Amino acid sequence: MLRGQMEDLGLDPEALRVTEVSDEQDAAARGFPGSPTILIDGADLQPPGLDQPRGLTCRVYRRRDGRPSPLPDPEDLREALEKAKVR
Repeated sequence: MLRGQMEDLGLDPEALRVTEVSDEQDAAARGFPGSPTILIDGADLQPPGLDQPRGLTCRVYRRRDGRPSPLPDPEDLREALEKAKVR
C-alpha cells in the first residue's frame, strides 16, 4: 500500500526505510506503538493516544469512518505523502 501510493505520487519507493524493532527492550526505548508504524518525515501518520499500548504489538489505526483497522486509511496516507512531497 505505502510503496504503491508513493509510486502514484511520483515519490521514489526506494527511499522507504524499514526499521526492525526486535524486542520489547528496543520497543520500549523507541516508545514503539506497534506494527506497522508509518513515519513520514519523522512524524507518525496517526499519532497514538496516550492510552494506547507501546511495545511489540499489532498497531490499531482508525479509519476515517471510525472503524478500527490494522492499516491506516489510504486517504490519510495519501494526504501525508502529498504534504511531504511539497516540502
